[in-house]
Amino acid sequence: MAIQDLVVHIDSSQAVEKRLEAAIRLAQTHGAHLTGLYVIPTTDFPAFMEVPSAFEAIQKVRESKAQEAETAQVAFEEVTKRSGIRAEWRCTEGGLTDKLAESARYADLMILGQHNPDEHDANRGLADRLVLEIGRPCLIIPYIGARESLGQRVLVAWNASREAVRAVNDALPILQAADRVVVLAVNPAYSEAGEGDIPSADICHHLARHGVHAEAESTVAQDIDVGSLLLSHAADMGADMIVMGAYGHSRWREMVLGGVSREMFQTMTVPVFMSH
Repeated sequence: MAIQDLVVHIDSSQAVEKRLEAAIRLAQTHGAHLTGLYVIPTTDFPAFMEVPSAFEAIQKVRESKAQEAETAQVAFEEVTKRSGIRAEWRCTEGGLTDKLAESARYADLMILGQHNPDEHDANRGLADRLVLEIGRPCLIIPYIGARESLGQRVLVAWNASREAVRAVNDALPILQAADRVVVLAVNPAYSEAGEGDIPSADICHHLARHGVHAEAESTVAQDIDVGSLLLSHAADMGADMIVMGAYGHSRWREMVLGGVSREMFQTMTVPVFMSH
């Protein structure tokens, strides 16, 4: 399977320019078509408000949001035209999660932005909701942006789970195009049901049959959580992307008890490719 159809979420946040740059680089690498999707939220006011006042307020909000969308469209079309990729603009109105999920189901990959805690954007909780709902992989771009390269040096987080298997399969075109791939098993289980005698070896053999020359590594997280260890390892190898399965436990459990997926959503420093 090739990556030929990308959708990137476009909004009015400060990080959208860097997110779009990353999406364009990925589209250039794979010769893919890129759709920029802007969602104008539906504006509703409580029924107890006076009708004339409510109508005027709604109209002003809609006009403001429409202007923001037009500004975003101009910027999107200018930068994609300069890049030489195949691209189209799409603007719709409705619930953000619903509209993004609707478009993602007809694409190979959805590109989203990490929520910036210092900015009142609409990305809070967006990526973790979508990665569970859409049945497609998501690439989340940190609000600080991505490296100049994207997908050239990839760290794969491997634990032999269903989610990890799905992520590796979905990311295969990216792994095939990468210069270096490291498959890292953290706290591997040495058993027939786990990683076997050599952690990550079997999945690396499988990847080799697809033309991916991956390096098998393993480590034990002792005084550090798994998410932080992955980010540290990514920094050490100069990775420009992490591939991992999302929510091996239930989302509710990770929200309450913590987990690798939730940690990555909050602290990622490189783009993270996630599948569930």
